[in-house]
Amino acid sequence: MKAHIGDQLVVESPTTGGIRRDGEIVGLHHEDGTPPYDVLWSDTDEVSVIFPGPDAHIRHLEPRSKDSPAR
Repeated sequence: MKAHIGDQLVVESPTTGGIRRDGEIVGLHHEDGTPPYDVLWSDTDEVSVIFPGPDAHIRHLEPRSKDSPAR
């Protein structure tokens, strides 16, 4: 798994009908984009360090331009 700043980390729920979590990757600990990641969670607006498990995947998003509004 490799990510860039601004990509989205999505963690699927292990149970059917469970809640999916997602957040923006705001920090990398390795230059090659491998975990762990600093993630700004969309549901709590808090940043945490995460080592993604097998239930997680990366959505590579287009970088925002300076003119586009922040989330």
